[in-house]
Amino acid sequence: MKVLVVDDSRAMRAYVRGALRGAFDCTVVEVSSGFEALRILPRERFDVAIADINMPDINGLELIRFVRGSERHRGLPLIIISTQAADRDRRRAIELGASEFLAKPFDPDDIVRAVGRLAGGDQER
Repeated sequence: MKVLVVDDSRAMRAYVRGALRGAFDCTVVEVSSGFEALRILPRERFDVAIADINMPDINGLELIRFVRGSERHRGLPLIIISTQAADRDRRRAIELGASEFLAKPFDPDDIVRAVGRLAGGDQER
């Protein structure tokens, strides 16, 4: 399994990477901005992407629009993680096409379960 993690926080990327590598036999590719995600998506294939909403250039909601509007990436499962966790924020992300929404802070098991559901848990350790 190959997972793309998009978050401007190095600590959050490490947290997600640690949770996923502890549960799955997977490769985690980390980028610190939505712009970097848009550069890497055409070059690599991912089983799931995890993105923060609040990022300095292209935010997570804009990333959802790109992924869902792209013929090649339309089916990519996309988990949004954010401190903006009001019902309207969650609803907006889901309406745009997010597969899941997790409010920060979240338990590592939450991200593991979400990835397992969306990318298939057959690669669990």
